[in-house]
Amino acid sequence: MSEEQKVQEELQEQLDTETLVDAADATATDSADDQTAALVAAEQEVVNLKEQVLRVQAEMQNVRRRAELDVEKAHKFGVEKFANEMLATVDNLERALAAAVADDESTRALREGVEMTLSGLVAGLEKFKVESVDPVGSAFNPEFHQAMAMVENPDAAPNTVIAVMQKGYTLQGRLLRPAMVVVSKGAPQIDENA
Repeated sequence: MSEEQKVQEELQEQLDTETLVDAADATATDSADDQTAALVAAEQEVVNLKEQVLRVQAEMQNVRRRAELDVEKAHKFGVEKFANEMLATVDNLERALAAAVADDESTRALREGVEMTLSGLVAGLEKFKVESVDPVGSAFNPEFHQAMAMVENPDAAPNTVIAVMQKGYTLQGRLLRPAMVVVSKGAPQIDENA
């Protein structure tokens, strides 16, 4: 080989070596970029998973709280249907007392028995927080009262309960049955132009 060819071969070898070095550098740079991208992706995935875990924990706490509230309501209002059925009995016993003549000697024993039965039943209902709503003289409240009639009454302020047709009841402060009431319209209006 001639010297010129040797020089060319050496130059070619140098070029090949430089090309290989450049390729290795490029591969290393690409590899580092790939590793950096993979690291960033992994960190983002960790952040996402942490958020998911926090959401799941919060949801579990909410479910637990809801379940506790449901159990508490079930304990509180578990006697609601039974109490509703007993209200008819209370009403009937009160009607029996109203119908019995107080000073009649022949029905005195019967009246006393009904009074004792009624007081026992009312005491039993009160143990379970069933309380009567007897709003005579108070302002009409549509949450606890059901207006059956409105009557003009100069002695009472407008929208005042003047009579109770049927007592209302609450269970633990929650309405069980509204009181049926007669409400005052107030004094009649006099037309001064007549």
